[in-house]
Amino acid sequence: MTKQQKKYLNLGIKFAIVGLATWFIVSKVNNQQNLREFKSLLQSIDPWIVRGTLAIVVVMMLMNWAIEVVKWKYLSRRIEIISWWKAIKSVFCGLTWAIFTPNRIGEYGGRILLLKPRSRARGAIAMGVGLFAQLVLTSVFGSLSIAWFVSTYLPTPDSVKFGIWLLAIIYALAFVVLYFNVYWVDYLVGKFRFLHKIKPFFSVLDDFTTRELLHVLLLSLLRFGIFTSQYIVLMLVFLPELPFISMVLMIFILFFVQSALPSLDIFDFSVRSFVASNLYSYITTQEIAVMAIVSCIWFVNLILPAIMGSVFVLNVNYVGDNKS
Repeated sequence: MTKQQKKYLNLGIKFAIVGLATWFIVSKVNNQQNLREFKSLLQSIDPWIVRGTLAIVVVMMLMNWAIEVVKWKYLSRRIEIISWWKAIKSVFCGLTWAIFTPNRIGEYGGRILLLKPRSRARGAIAMGVGLFAQLVLTSVFGSLSIAWFVSTYLPTPDSVKFGIWLLAIIYALAFVVLYFNVYWVDYLVGKFRFLHKIKPFFSVLDDFTTRELLHVLLLSLLRFGIFTSQYIVLMLVFLPELPFISMVLMIFILFFVQSALPSLDIFDFSVRSFVASNLYSYITTQEIAVMAIVSCIWFVNLILPAIMGSVFVLNVNYVGDNKS
Protein backbone atom coordinates (compact mmCIF):
# COMPACT_ATOMS: atom_id res chain seq x y z
CA MET A 1 0.00 0.00 0.00
CA THR A 2 1.40 3.38 -1.00
CA LYS A 3 1.90 6.24 1.44
CA GLN A 4 -0.97 8.16 -0.16
CA GLN A 5 -3.33 5.18 0.08
CA LYS A 6 -2.44 4.70 3.75
CA LYS A 7 -3.17 8.37 4.36
CA TYR A 8 -6.66 8.14 2.83
CA LEU A 9 -7.40 4.85 4.57
CA ASN A 10 -6.43 6.43 7.89
CA LEU A 11 -8.72 9.38 7.24
CA GLY A 12 -11.58 7.07 6.28
CA ILE A 13 -11.23 5.00 9.46
CA LYS A 14 -11.04 8.11 11.65
CA PHE A 15 -14.10 9.76 10.19
CA ALA A 16 -16.04 6.48 10.25
CA ILE A 17 -15.35 6.02 13.99
CA VAL A 18 -16.12 9.63 14.90
CA GLY A 19 -19.20 9.63 12.64
CA LEU A 20 -20.57 6.45 14.21
CA ALA A 21 -19.90 7.67 17.72
CA THR A 22 -21.51 11.05 17.01
CA TRP A 23 -24.61 9.48 15.46
CA PHE A 24 -25.07 7.06 18.37
CA ILE A 25 -24.56 9.77 20.98
CA VAL A 26 -26.84 12.37 19.39
CA SER A 27 -29.64 9.92 18.61
CA LYS A 28 -29.68 8.35 22.06
CA VAL A 29 -29.20 11.51 24.11
CA ASN A 30 -32.03 13.22 22.21
CA ASN A 31 -34.32 10.27 22.96
CA GLN A 32 -33.27 9.97 26.59
CA GLN A 33 -36.42 10.76 28.56
CA ASN A 34 -34.68 10.22 31.89
CA LEU A 35 -32.18 13.00 31.18
CA ARG A 36 -35.12 15.37 30.72
CA GLU A 37 -36.49 14.10 34.02
CA PHE A 38 -33.13 14.92 35.58
CA LYS A 39 -33.40 18.50 34.33
CA SER A 40 -36.80 18.77 35.99
CA LEU A 41 -35.30 17.36 39.19
CA LEU A 42 -32.65 20.09 39.18
CA GLN A 43 -35.30 22.81 39.27
CA SER A 44 -36.36 21.81 42.78
CA ILE A 45 -32.84 22.26 44.21
CA ASP A 46 -30.85 25.42 44.91
CA PRO A 47 -28.87 26.26 41.70
CA TRP A 48 -25.55 26.60 43.57
CA ILE A 49 -25.99 23.18 45.16
CA VAL A 50 -26.80 21.74 41.73
CA ARG A 51 -23.71 23.29 40.12
CA GLY A 52 -21.48 22.15 42.96
CA THR A 53 -22.87 18.62 42.91
CA LEU A 54 -22.52 18.22 39.15
CA ALA A 55 -19.01 19.68 39.28
CA ILE A 56 -18.04 17.08 41.91
CA VAL A 57 -19.50 14.27 39.78
CA VAL A 58 -17.59 15.44 36.68
CA VAL A 59 -14.33 15.80 38.63
CA MET A 60 -14.86 12.25 39.94
CA MET A 61 -15.28 11.07 36.36
CA LEU A 62 -11.94 12.63 35.42
CA MET A 63 -10.30 11.05 38.49
CA ASN A 64 -11.82 7.70 37.56
CA TRP A 65 -10.33 7.69 34.06
CA ALA A 66 -7.05 9.16 35.31
CA ILE A 67 -6.65 6.10 37.54
CA GLU A 68 -7.45 3.89 34.53
CA VAL A 69 -4.64 5.65 32.62
CA VAL A 70 -2.24 4.86 35.50
CA LYS A 71 -3.43 1.25 35.50
CA TRP A 72 -3.05 0.85 31.74
CA LYS A 73 0.48 2.27 31.77
CA TYR A 74 1.35 -0.12 34.60
CA LEU A 75 -0.16 -3.17 32.86
CA SER A 76 1.50 -2.49 29.52
CA ARG A 77 4.99 -1.66 30.81
CA ARG A 78 6.42 -5.17 30.19
CA ILE A 79 4.96 -5.30 26.70
CA GLU A 80 5.81 -1.79 25.55
CA ILE A 81 6.96 1.31 27.43
CA ILE A 82 4.44 4.04 26.60
CA SER A 83 4.41 7.70 27.57
CA TRP A 84 1.74 9.20 29.80
CA TRP A 85 0.34 11.07 26.80
CA LYS A 86 0.07 7.86 24.80
CA ALA A 87 -1.61 6.12 27.75
CA ILE A 88 -4.19 8.94 27.93
CA LYS A 89 -4.87 8.75 24.19
CA SER A 90 -5.20 4.95 24.38
CA VAL A 91 -7.76 5.01 27.18
CA PHE A 92 -9.95 7.73 25.66
CA CYS A 93 -9.79 6.27 22.14
CA GLY A 94 -10.96 2.99 23.63
CA LEU A 95 -13.91 4.76 25.29
CA THR A 96 -15.02 6.18 21.95
CA TRP A 97 -14.81 2.77 20.29
CA ALA A 98 -16.67 1.16 23.20
CA ILE A 99 -19.69 3.41 22.83
CA PHE A 100 -21.01 1.62 19.73
CA THR A 101 -19.69 -1.92 20.18
CA PRO A 102 -21.34 -4.79 22.15
CA ASN A 103 -20.06 -5.35 25.68
CA ARG A 104 -17.40 -2.62 25.23
CA ILE A 105 -15.38 -4.95 22.96
CA GLY A 106 -14.28 -1.95 20.91
CA GLU A 107 -12.42 -0.63 23.93
CA TYR A 108 -9.77 -3.29 23.30
CA GLY A 109 -9.31 -2.27 19.67
CA GLY A 110 -9.36 1.44 20.38
CA ARG A 111 -6.74 1.08 23.09
CA ILE A 112 -4.29 -1.47 21.71
CA LEU A 113 -4.13 0.10 18.25
CA LEU A 114 -1.90 2.77 19.75
CA LEU A 115 0.64 0.08 20.56
CA LYS A 116 3.14 -1.20 17.99
CA PRO A 117 1.69 -4.01 15.83
CA ARG A 118 3.85 -6.71 17.44
CA SER A 119 2.65 -5.64 20.92
CA ARG A 120 -1.08 -5.49 20.27
CA ALA A 121 -2.14 -9.09 20.93
CA ARG A 122 -0.22 -9.28 24.22
CA GLY A 123 -1.47 -5.77 25.05
CA ALA A 124 -5.06 -7.00 24.73
CA ILE A 125 -4.31 -9.83 27.19
CA ALA A 126 -2.71 -7.39 29.65
CA MET A 127 -5.69 -5.07 29.31
CA GLY A 128 -7.94 -8.04 30.04
CA VAL A 129 -6.20 -8.45 33.41
CA GLY A 130 -7.18 -4.87 34.31
CA LEU A 131 -10.77 -5.40 33.25
CA PHE A 132 -10.89 -8.69 35.14
CA ALA A 133 -9.70 -6.91 38.30
CA GLN A 134 -12.66 -4.55 37.94
CA LEU A 135 -14.99 -7.51 37.38
CA VAL A 136 -13.68 -9.23 40.53
CA LEU A 137 -14.68 -6.24 42.66
CA THR A 138 -18.08 -5.96 40.98
CA SER A 139 -18.69 -9.68 41.50
CA VAL A 140 -17.55 -9.75 45.14
CA PHE A 141 -19.48 -6.68 46.29
CA GLY A 142 -22.44 -7.48 44.05
CA SER A 143 -22.93 -11.12 45.02
CA LEU A 144 -22.72 -10.37 48.75
CA SER A 145 -25.12 -7.44 48.33
CA ILE A 146 -27.61 -9.66 46.50
CA ALA A 147 -27.48 -12.12 49.41
CA TRP A 148 -28.16 -9.22 51.79
CA PHE A 149 -31.03 -7.98 49.60
CA VAL A 150 -32.73 -11.38 49.46
CA SER A 151 -32.33 -11.85 53.23
CA THR A 152 -33.62 -8.36 54.00
CA TYR A 153 -36.41 -7.64 51.55
CA LEU A 154 -37.71 -10.97 50.27
CA PRO A 155 -39.76 -13.43 52.40
CA THR A 156 -37.30 -16.31 52.47
CA PRO A 157 -36.91 -19.28 54.87
CA ASP A 158 -33.77 -19.21 57.02
CA SER A 159 -32.42 -22.34 55.35
CA VAL A 160 -32.69 -20.66 51.93
CA LYS A 161 -31.06 -17.48 53.27
CA PHE A 162 -28.16 -19.57 54.54
CA GLY A 163 -27.82 -21.27 51.13
CA ILE A 164 -27.85 -17.93 49.31
CA TRP A 165 -25.17 -16.48 51.60
CA LEU A 166 -23.06 -19.61 51.15
CA LEU A 167 -23.36 -19.44 47.36
CA ALA A 168 -22.54 -15.72 47.38
CA ILE A 169 -19.41 -16.28 49.48
CA ILE A 170 -18.24 -19.19 47.30
CA TYR A 171 -18.92 -17.14 44.15
CA ALA A 172 -16.97 -14.15 45.51
CA LEU A 173 -14.03 -16.29 46.67
CA ALA A 174 -13.88 -18.08 43.31
CA PHE A 175 -13.33 -14.76 41.52
CA VAL A 176 -10.62 -13.71 43.98
CA VAL A 177 -8.79 -17.05 43.70
CA LEU A 178 -8.97 -17.06 39.89
CA TYR A 179 -7.70 -13.49 39.72
CA PHE A 180 -4.62 -14.19 41.82
CA ASN A 181 -3.97 -17.30 39.75
CA VAL A 182 -4.61 -15.69 36.39
CA TYR A 183 -1.78 -17.76 34.86
CA TRP A 184 -4.21 -20.70 34.93
CA VAL A 185 -5.77 -19.19 31.80
CA ASP A 186 -2.47 -19.62 29.95
CA TYR A 187 -2.34 -23.24 31.11
CA LEU A 188 -5.92 -23.91 29.96
CA VAL A 189 -5.34 -22.31 26.55
CA GLY A 190 -2.40 -24.68 26.08
CA LYS A 191 -4.71 -27.67 26.57
CA PHE A 192 -6.66 -26.94 23.38
CA ARG A 193 -4.92 -27.67 20.08
CA PHE A 194 -6.94 -25.19 18.06
CA LEU A 195 -5.68 -22.42 20.39
CA HIS A 196 -1.98 -23.28 20.07
CA LYS A 197 -1.35 -20.45 17.59
CA ILE A 198 -2.49 -17.81 20.05
CA LYS A 199 -1.01 -19.43 23.17
CA PRO A 200 2.26 -17.41 22.99
CA PHE A 201 0.25 -14.22 23.51
CA PHE A 202 -1.15 -15.56 26.79
CA SER A 203 2.33 -16.13 28.19
CA VAL A 204 2.21 -12.54 29.46
CA LEU A 205 -0.13 -13.84 32.19
CA ASP A 206 2.74 -15.87 33.66
CA ASP A 207 4.72 -12.68 34.22
CA PHE A 208 2.30 -11.09 36.68
CA THR A 209 3.37 -11.55 40.30
CA THR A 210 0.94 -11.57 43.23
CA ARG A 211 2.22 -8.15 44.24
CA GLU A 212 1.56 -6.71 40.78
CA LEU A 213 -1.92 -8.23 40.66
CA LEU A 214 -2.64 -6.73 44.08
CA HIS A 215 -1.43 -3.34 42.83
CA VAL A 216 -3.81 -3.54 39.84
CA LEU A 217 -6.65 -4.66 42.13
CA LEU A 218 -6.08 -1.69 44.46
CA LEU A 219 -6.15 0.73 41.52
CA SER A 220 -9.39 -0.93 40.42
CA LEU A 221 -10.74 -0.57 43.96
CA LEU A 222 -10.03 3.17 43.80
CA ARG A 223 -12.05 3.36 40.58
CA PHE A 224 -14.82 1.29 42.12
CA GLY A 225 -14.93 3.64 45.09
CA ILE A 226 -15.08 6.71 42.86
CA PHE A 227 -17.97 5.63 40.67
CA THR A 228 -19.84 4.37 43.72
CA SER A 229 -19.32 7.79 45.31
CA GLN A 230 -20.81 9.49 42.25
CA TYR A 231 -24.12 7.73 42.88
CA ILE A 232 -23.91 8.41 46.61
CA VAL A 233 -23.32 12.15 46.11
CA LEU A 234 -26.28 12.56 43.75
CA MET A 235 -28.59 10.45 45.89
CA LEU A 236 -27.67 12.31 49.08
CA VAL A 237 -28.54 15.60 47.37
CA PHE A 238 -31.69 14.58 45.50
CA LEU A 239 -32.97 11.73 47.70
CA PRO A 240 -31.65 12.50 51.20
CA GLU A 241 -34.34 10.36 52.83
CA LEU A 242 -32.82 7.09 51.56
CA PRO A 243 -31.30 4.80 54.24
CA PHE A 244 -27.55 5.06 53.60
CA ILE A 245 -26.48 1.40 53.92
CA SER A 246 -29.34 0.13 51.76
CA MET A 247 -28.64 2.81 49.18
CA VAL A 248 -24.96 1.82 48.87
CA LEU A 249 -25.56 -1.95 48.76
CA MET A 250 -28.16 -1.48 46.03
CA ILE A 251 -25.59 0.45 44.01
CA PHE A 252 -23.35 -2.62 44.21
CA ILE A 253 -26.22 -4.80 42.95
CA LEU A 254 -26.79 -2.35 40.10
CA PHE A 255 -23.14 -2.67 39.05
CA PHE A 256 -23.33 -6.46 39.29
CA VAL A 257 -26.43 -6.80 37.10
CA GLN A 258 -25.07 -4.29 34.62
CA SER A 259 -21.81 -6.26 34.24
CA ALA A 260 -23.67 -9.56 33.84
CA LEU A 261 -25.97 -8.46 31.01
CA PRO A 262 -24.65 -8.10 27.44
CA SER A 263 -25.38 -4.64 26.07
CA LEU A 264 -24.09 -1.65 24.16
CA ASP A 265 -22.70 1.22 26.24
CA ILE A 266 -25.06 3.51 24.43
CA PHE A 267 -28.10 1.44 25.47
CA ASP A 268 -26.70 0.82 28.93
CA PHE A 269 -28.86 3.52 30.49
CA SER A 270 -31.99 1.45 29.76
CA VAL A 271 -30.59 -1.54 31.66
CA ARG A 272 -29.41 0.63 34.54
CA SER A 273 -32.66 2.57 34.76
CA PHE A 274 -34.82 -0.54 34.74
CA VAL A 275 -32.73 -2.34 37.38
CA ALA A 276 -32.38 0.77 39.55
CA SER A 277 -36.08 1.63 39.51
CA ASN A 278 -37.02 -1.91 40.56
CA LEU A 279 -34.34 -2.16 43.24
CA TYR A 280 -34.94 1.21 44.83
CA SER A 281 -38.71 0.74 44.85
CA TYR A 282 -38.08 -1.19 48.09
CA ILE A 283 -36.81 1.93 49.87
CA THR A 284 -38.36 4.89 48.02
CA THR A 285 -41.35 5.83 45.89
CA GLN A 286 -39.24 8.33 43.92
CA GLU A 287 -38.52 5.93 41.06
CA ILE A 288 -38.36 8.68 38.44
CA ALA A 289 -35.75 10.50 40.51
CA VAL A 290 -33.69 7.30 40.78
CA MET A 291 -33.82 6.73 37.01
CA ALA A 292 -32.92 10.38 36.41
CA ILE A 293 -29.85 10.07 38.66
CA VAL A 294 -28.77 6.85 36.93
CA SER A 295 -29.09 8.54 33.54
CA CYS A 296 -27.01 11.50 34.70
CA ILE A 297 -24.21 9.14 35.77
CA TRP A 298 -24.49 7.32 32.43
CA PHE A 299 -24.09 10.61 30.58
CA VAL A 300 -21.15 11.85 32.68
CA ASN A 301 -19.22 8.55 32.84
CA LEU A 302 -19.74 7.26 29.29
CA ILE A 303 -20.96 9.96 26.93
CA LEU A 304 -18.66 12.81 28.01
CA PRO A 305 -15.49 10.61 27.89
CA ALA A 306 -16.55 9.24 24.49
CA ILE A 307 -16.88 12.80 23.17
CA MET A 308 -13.44 13.63 24.60
CA GLY A 309 -12.04 10.45 23.08
CA SER A 310 -13.26 11.37 19.60
CA VAL A 311 -10.67 14.18 19.57
CA PHE A 312 -7.91 11.62 20.21
CA VAL A 313 -9.33 9.25 17.59
CA LEU A 314 -8.55 11.86 14.93
CA ASN A 315 -4.89 11.92 15.99
CA VAL A 316 -4.27 8.18 15.82
CA ASN A 317 -2.45 6.44 12.99
CA TYR A 318 -4.55 3.34 12.28
CA VAL A 319 -2.37 2.04 9.45
CA GLY A 320 1.21 1.32 10.50
CA ASP A 321 3.07 2.03 13.72
CA ASN A 322 2.06 4.63 16.26
CA LYS A 323 5.17 6.56 17.21
CA SER A 324 3.77 9.08 19.68
